[in-house]
Amino acid sequence: MTGKSESSFAVVRFNKRTYQSGGVVAVIKGTKAAEIILKDFDSLKSEKSRRAGWGYFLEKTDLPPGMDPEKATKLRQVRLDSQESRALCSVSHKTIRSQGKAAAS
Repeated sequence: MTGKSESSFAVVRFNKRTYQSGGVVAVIKGTKAAEIILKDFDSLKSEKSRRAGWGYFLEKTDLPPGMDPEKATKLRQVRLDSQESRALCSVSHKTIRSQGKAAAS
């Protein structure tokens, strides 16, 4: 298994007020490098963006460092949608099973 410093991180833009995603802006290799890039993006925000609530966060990923941000954003969104779908399906099945048990009682 690779060490933490060898992990890849997506720098994701988002709005703290609306929870709107601005997508992946970079994929970086290594914890320290990702933290530096995150600070750079944050410090370069315009006052207008800052007031509007835009910010950045790091997300550990298996995407390759240097990947095109647009492609990374699309792939990340597909994965998030799939994860949400599985979670909803799991909750649905649990609800159906518990309703079936209640009806049998």
